[in-house]
Amino acid sequence: MTQPFDICIRGAGIVGRTLALHLAAKQLRVALVAPADKPVAVLTAPLPDVRAYALNLLSRQWLEAVRCWPDTSDATPVLSMQVQEDDGGQVAFHASESGSGALNWIVDVPALEARLQEAVRFQPFIEVVESPQPAALTVVCEGRTSSTRQEWGVDWDVKPYDQWALATRVRCAQPHAQVARQWFHQGEILAFLPLGGPEGNLCAIVWSVSPERAQTLQALEAEEFCQALQTASHGALGVLTLSGDRKVWPLQQAVARRWSGVSEQGAWVLAGDAAHNMHPLAGQGLNMGLADVAELVRVLDARPYWRSVGDPKLLRQYERARKADFAVMGQANDALQQLFTNPHPALQAMRNWGMNRFEHSGPIKQWVARRAMGVLGKPATQGKKHA
Repeated sequence: MTQPFDICIRGAGIVGRTLALHLAAKQLRVALVAPADKPVAVLTAPLPDVRAYALNLLSRQWLEAVRCWPDTSDATPVLSMQVQEDDGGQVAFHASESGSGALNWIVDVPALEARLQEAVRFQPFIEVVESPQPAALTVVCEGRTSSTRQEWGVDWDVKPYDQWALATRVRCAQPHAQVARQWFHQGEILAFLPLGGPEGNLCAIVWSVSPERAQTLQALEAEEFCQALQTASHGALGVLTLSGDRKVWPLQQAVARRWSGVSEQGAWVLAGDAAHNMHPLAGQGLNMGLADVAELVRVLDARPYWRSVGDPKLLRQYERARKADFAVMGQANDALQQLFTNPHPALQAMRNWGMNRFEHSGPIKQWVARRAMGVLGKPATQGKKHA
């Protein structure tokens, strides 16, 4: 590939690779900074990686546009979602009520990463490199602990939560029936996310608990852990069998004060978890990262031919749009976290009352569901499918 590159992307996770593929489809020359790739055959074999993401319609469309949407067995459509509180409060969302084929899709991370890796290998406008390369624009997609963001002195406002997430996978005695389930109980948040296709009985688990409880749950023997999980889920899917490692990590909401700028190396922007991250209770983390991809591609693609991809005016346009979206979603997500993790009896009563009122709120409930599904407003312009 002839240098210089138009864009250097630091970070080759889902956001970084998706962005690289869309930019390459616009015939921009991309350097993707990543460690040496493992063979795809290794990535598609069973792995201890227990991550799964809830992706909405717009995220699906952006991945489909670069031919990286996984098969149905690795991207399970969610037809309904059931949310229950401590003392009878409950809300249910159904795809049929929202005029959509699915509320979202629970996507197996290793399968998605394998698709993206394979697509990058066959895209001639992308070169995978081991170190940052000179380019008109650098996009930082390194995740929440980004070393580049720290190196360039970008302030990182962090609001730590007194919670850790515990993630794993379980096989259930009963099929999940394409239902996502969530329980709020005494400050804890437990989610069962359906995996393995429409007829499957595999669920990804995300359990938000205190740091001490997370470590205790991680240390339990498999049978003891499954019994605790079965109790917390009210036996909704019968006897549970552990089918993956248990991973824990601290939860926070964080946002960079600046998402674009100019350094000695040239113009830069942040995207994905390098720019923002939030509590997983609403399942919007990766959707927000892929929305960053959509907006950045839209801004760069709409620029006049004489304007550089590193033009600060363009990058500030991207920053303003994405900061505004994160302000809405982040504040709503933080408010829900504060509300549902406070064990005070008065708040518990208010939560249950509010959930039951919301369940019968009609248009308001539908609006919230469509917002989470990513079907409100005008979709951003997608990149072309590459050959």
